[in-house]
Amino acid sequence: MTVGHIPNPYPCSHMFFLKRLLPPIVAVILLFSCKDEVTNPKKGTDFTVDSIGVQLDTLITGLNRPWGIEFVEGNQILITERTGKLFIWNGSDLQIVSGLPTEIKATGQGGLLDVRKHPNYENNKLIYFCGSAGSSSAISTTLYRGELNNTALTKVEKLFEATPKNTSSAHFGSRIVFDENGIVYLSLGERNNLTSAQDKSNHNGSVIRINDDGTVPRSNPFFDEANSQKEIFTYGHRNVQGMTVHPLTGEIWTHEHGPQGGDEINILRAGNNYGWPIATYGIDYNGDTISKDTYVAGTVLPIHYWVPSIAPCGMDFYNSDSIPQWKGDLFLGALAGKHLNHLTIENNTVVKEERLLQGMARFRSVRQGPDGYLYFTTEGPGMLMRFRPKTD
Repeated sequence: MTVGHIPNPYPCSHMFFLKRLLPPIVAVILLFSCKDEVTNPKKGTDFTVDSIGVQLDTLITGLNRPWGIEFVEGNQILITERTGKLFIWNGSDLQIVSGLPTEIKATGQGGLLDVRKHPNYENNKLIYFCGSAGSSSAISTTLYRGELNNTALTKVEKLFEATPKNTSSAHFGSRIVFDENGIVYLSLGERNNLTSAQDKSNHNGSVIRINDDGTVPRSNPFFDEANSQKEIFTYGHRNVQGMTVHPLTGEIWTHEHGPQGGDEINILRAGNNYGWPIATYGIDYNGDTISKDTYVAGTVLPIHYWVPSIAPCGMDFYNSDSIPQWKGDLFLGALAGKHLNHLTIENNTVVKEERLLQGMARFRSVRQGPDGYLYFTTEGPGMLMRFRPKTD
């Protein structure tokens, strides 16, 4: 293998080799702008030197559908696999973490999904994780927390379980963030039941807001509203799989999958209705109209949307001086679009879009690391990678 070459990313690997850890491969890349004349590279294409001062490292290969990543202490990184495994990587060794609840089930789009540490992790060692839990006849998105002790989760407890459970294996949402006050936000898909996203008597199609112990803040917008779920912070979502905190304003930003077209970026504000399915820029997968309206009074327009869909997943603001040309920009993965999406934001408006590493893989998670580098996971092939400043 030569420097500057990424192995062919397309062969399917169904086995995970714990020792199959490549040393960082400094690969060089082309950053593709979103222009019609740019085409996706063919299978096996090398990604070569870019012009804006970043390098690409391949850190781990052979992952089986990685979904969430979190940075704990030192250089350790937690990685979830949707198939139901949690790993911890220290930069050289990858070890499995024991103690996950057995009720987490890998089904369809579900399984073990996101993972986040408590803001006071250094003192309490608390890890929050979520996924689809239950049985094939009754399953829903569930949030847990536990103490991480080396490679074991202990004192695991269930903090929240979305209602109602159903048999659908789609649209579990499942991104977790903490706001600047240490309150937990969890995204929930509408479980392929479109109209339920407008019904606050269930949790479908909402983002919930709870305290770090699972109790519900009395300041939640529907806490005192009869027949509404007290945990709901916002509703009218389809399937939020990207959520992050703006580093300057503290606001929660999300993106969500549209159907055929209509992927959105939204800024969450308490009590807002984000319109699904009564207002959408997308159509159904069979070409049918879902709604003739892109806006309905009482709903909130997205700050950005995509037609056709890129199927976004994972999202983070880059807020480091390590790569100064990217500071303040928003990065998100694309599944159907198979690229890392780079957005320049000014005054809450997208003013530029760039599509990086087009055609390489399905990009699932994106996070800025404590070292100021930009980390992300892919599936098909399953890898952990990062961008870092270019060195001569």
